[in-house]
Amino acid sequence: MTINVAVTNNHENADASQAASETPMKNRTLLQQFPGMATSDGDGVKLTRIIGSPYLDMLDPFLMLDCFESDDANDYMGGFPTHPHRGFETVTYLLNGRMRHKDNAGNEGVIEPGGVQWMTAARGILHSEMPEQEDGLLKGFQLWVNLPASAKMSDPAYQEFPAELTPLERRDNGTEVRVIAGQTDQGTVGPVVNTYTYPTYLDVTLPANTPFVQTLTAEHNAFIYVIEGEVAILESQDPQAHDINNIENAKVLTAKNLGLLTQGEQVLLNSGATGARFLLIAGQPLNESIARAGPFVMNTRDEVLQAFSDFKHGKF
Repeated sequence: MTINVAVTNNHENADASQAASETPMKNRTLLQQFPGMATSDGDGVKLTRIIGSPYLDMLDPFLMLDCFESDDANDYMGGFPTHPHRGFETVTYLLNGRMRHKDNAGNEGVIEPGGVQWMTAARGILHSEMPEQEDGLLKGFQLWVNLPASAKMSDPAYQEFPAELTPLERRDNGTEVRVIAGQTDQGTVGPVVNTYTYPTYLDVTLPANTPFVQTLTAEHNAFIYVIEGEVAILESQDPQAHDINNIENAKVLTAKNLGLLTQGEQVLLNSGATGARFLLIAGQPLNESIARAGPFVMNTRDEVLQAFSDFKHGKF
């Protein structure tokens, strides 16, 4: 078997990641936006790869972001049969549909809309994710989050929360924020606890022409993925701003695009005329060398080869 292993020194990462780690600014602005790339994974599941594509290889500590979305069962019924992981975390978040997961440690459950499964694969796990439906819309995201070298060979672990345990913050202006990880400026705290990358993971829905402000840790890398509508990232607060096309300092991010944010202490934005829904995700970069091949993400080539050997010999 030929194993292609890509080794990256994170101190010499892609231009996008380098730019995102420049001297912090108070307000984050839109540095660059990237389209997703149509592809398939698992047993032919059609999806859009947003991080982990030729446009954006990674954004430390985020290794991959996929969006799966289809109301055609032929696009998703094959699911993701049993496959291995080692060295990172997978985060599955559903907007529509149902997904059943199982692993070789006896864990099993169903993820439903608004629910999240944050799986720490660590030293190794065999895992499957299969649609729990035969028709209808299946839509959600899977995010891969790197682990530090000190945790890559720890025991696997799960944090799984149904929708009723992922707080949905509703504001007076019609804004809704589902909080998976981190804390909103209104004080709502997500259920996921992660002391490796201290992530923020928010699913934000804004009515038309509505402002939104969120504080972020200044040195964390952060991005916005627009699910619907469009948003304008602002360099300064304009409480009178409504029409994003007439805001002088606005940088507009459109649907189905990822916006890489500069460093800073907060992000300021306004939704467009039809409103917007987006993910706001941030995390502490690990700044470690990365060796990756398929479902294994380690720090050296030898560690990746060892992962393949361990999997082959049934050591997961």
